Amino acid sequence: MSILNLTSNELRRAAQLKDQVEELQNQLAKLIGGGGTEPAKAVKAKRTMSRSARAKIAAAQKARWAKQKGAKQSAKPAAKKQFKMSAEGRANIIAAQKARWAKLKGTKQPVAPAKKAKRTMSAAARARISAAAKARWIKAKAAGKTRL
Repeated sequence: MSILNLTSNELRRAAQLKDQVEELQNQLAKLIGGGGTEPAKAVKAKRTMSRSARAKIAAAQKARWAKQKGAKQSAKPAAKKQFKMSAEGRANIIAAQKARWAKLKGTKQPVAPAKKAKRTMSAAARARISAAAKARWIKAKAAGKTRL
């Protein structure tokens, strides 16, 4: 039977019986050799460590760490090169953030991301590339190849 199914009278009776059992247990403890209402708890003495013992433990731990770190330092990985953002990339992020804020606030602000500069090649550079390609083709045809 669950405690949830008991009536209020049954609950009161259960509480009275529990109190009676506790009282009888206390009386029994007094008769047998107890004395208090609760069983005596053994109090543990606080353990202390001498300074010299603590110093020995600390020295041993430092030696273990030094041994472990000494082995790892030889296999230390090279520092990673830090990524540096270009001014153009930063401008694009700023423009996008301004557009988000404008959209959030409901205002329209003409914000365009920075356009990438179109790379142009000088005529001299074009001529060098063309000459190199022609030289490769001449060499390939002399070797009897139809493809590079």
